[in-house]
Amino acid sequence: MASIDINQVSKIYDGGAKAVNGVDIQIEDGEFIVLVGPSGCGKSTLLRMVAGLEEISEGTVSIGDRVVNQIEPADRDIAMVFQNYALYPHMKVKKNLSFSMRLKRRPTTEIDAETDKVADTLEIGALLERLPKQLSGGQAQRVAVGRALIKKPQVFLFDEPLSNLDAKLRASMRVRITDLHKRLKADGMAATVIYVTHDQTEAMTMGDRICVMKDGHIMQVADPVTLYNRPANAFVAGFIGSPEMNLISADLTARDEIITAGQTVPLIAGLSNRLIANAPQQVTMGIRPQHLRVAAPETPGTLNGRISHVEFMGHEVYLYVDIGPERVIAVVPSSQFDRSAIRDDRIWLTPDIAQMHIFDRQSGDNISLAN
Repeated sequence: MASIDINQVSKIYDGGAKAVNGVDIQIEDGEFIVLVGPSGCGKSTLLRMVAGLEEISEGTVSIGDRVVNQIEPADRDIAMVFQNYALYPHMKVKKNLSFSMRLKRRPTTEIDAETDKVADTLEIGALLERLPKQLSGGQAQRVAVGRALIKKPQVFLFDEPLSNLDAKLRASMRVRITDLHKRLKADGMAATVIYVTHDQTEAMTMGDRICVMKDGHIMQVADPVTLYNRPANAFVAGFIGSPEMNLISADLTARDEIITAGQTVPLIAGLSNRLIANAPQQVTMGIRPQHLRVAAPETPGTLNGRISHVEFMGHEVYLYVDIGPERVIAVVPSSQFDRSAIRDDRIWLTPDIAQMHIFDRQSGDNISLAN
C-alpha cells in the first residue's frame, strides 16, 4: 500500500487553458477516494496525471516516498481500470487475467494459482475459457478489475469503470468493488484507490472521502456525510444529493428573516446563530427536497407556490413547485401526501429551518457554517 500526495498539480494545454488548476490532495494508505464532478471538470485528467498518461505541467505527484513526475507508468506500481474495459480481444479471460504475470515470466504454477484465486474472488471462474466478445458488460468489467487485481499494485486507478453498464449492473458492481476493497483491507492487502465518476450516487456509496471538482478546481474534500450535511458552497450543495438541493435566490433581513419571491420565512435561532458575522443581504437559500413538508393552506411562515408537475415514485412523491420565478422540488412520503392540501394547484410548503443552508449569492460560500 502507499499514500499519494498530489501537491499543487496543474495541467496546462497549448494556449494556456488549465484543465486542472493547482490541485492539492493527500490520500492515505489504503484509502478509497472518489473524484466526482460534471464532465470537463478535470477529474479524469488528474487521474491520468497520477497514472503517468498525461504530463504534469506544474506541481508534483508522490506515491509513497517517491515523486513520480518523471517515472514511466509501468514503473509507478499502479493498475488502471478503464471505462471501455481494454481487454485483449484475441485472448481468453484466463490469458487476459494473467498477462502481466506472463510478461514478468513468473512460474506457470504461480500464474495458475494467482489466476484461480482472483477468478474465485470475482466469481468469474466459469468464464476463464471465454473470449471478451462472449462476455456481458458486467462480466467484462469484472475481468478488467481482476486483471488489475492480479498485479497487486500499490494504487488502483478507476476511470468511470461503470458508465457503460445499465443501472442494475452499476448497482451490483458498486457493491462488488467496495466489498472487494474492504475484504482486501481486512487482510492487510488493500491498495489505495482513486476512483473517477460523474455519478454522485457512485461517489456517495463508494468513497471513504469524496473530492468534488469543478472547472479544474477542488470545491470540497470530505466524507459523504459531511458533504451532504455541511456543503462548503452552493456548487457542492447542488451537486451532491438526489434530487439535488433546492437553491433559491433570497434576501436576508436584519430581523432574522429570509424573503424570497415576496414571501417571508422566519429563521430560528439555531440557524441565525450559525451565520457568519456581517452576512450579506443577497443570499441563496438552500433546502433539500426531503426537508420541505406540505402544510395546511395559508399556514403562516410557509412558502406558497403552484404545482407544475407531480411524479409518483412508489414510496415517495416528487412535487415540482413554482414559487415566483423559482422552481423547487419537495419529496413527500406517499403515505403522507394529502391532496386536500392542494387548492387550485397551489400548495404550501414548510421548510425545516434547522436543515436550511444560506450561501453568499456572489461567492457561493456557505455562510451558515460559522459554528
